[in-house]
Amino acid sequence: MSAYQFYCMGEDGKNHLIAILPERRRNPERINDGSILNWAREVIGNGCNWQSIYFVEVNHRAMESRN
Repeated sequence: MSAYQFYCMGEDGKNHLIAILPERRRNPERINDGSILNWAREVIGNGCNWQSIYFVEVNHRAMESRN
C-alpha cells in the first residue's frame, strides 16, 4: 500500500513532517500531484503555507518493516 508523507518548510528553515496519508483510491488514473495536494489541503486545513509543502510517496509495508 502506498502512502504520502507531507512536509512543510518551517520558519526555522527546517523541514517538518506534518502528515502521513494512505492512498486508498483504486483507480490509478485519478492519482496525480494536484489531486494528492488537494486531498492533503482537505485533511490538514489551511494552517500551513502551501507554497512550502511537498510530499514523498512511500511504500506503507516498507515503513512497517522499519519498526
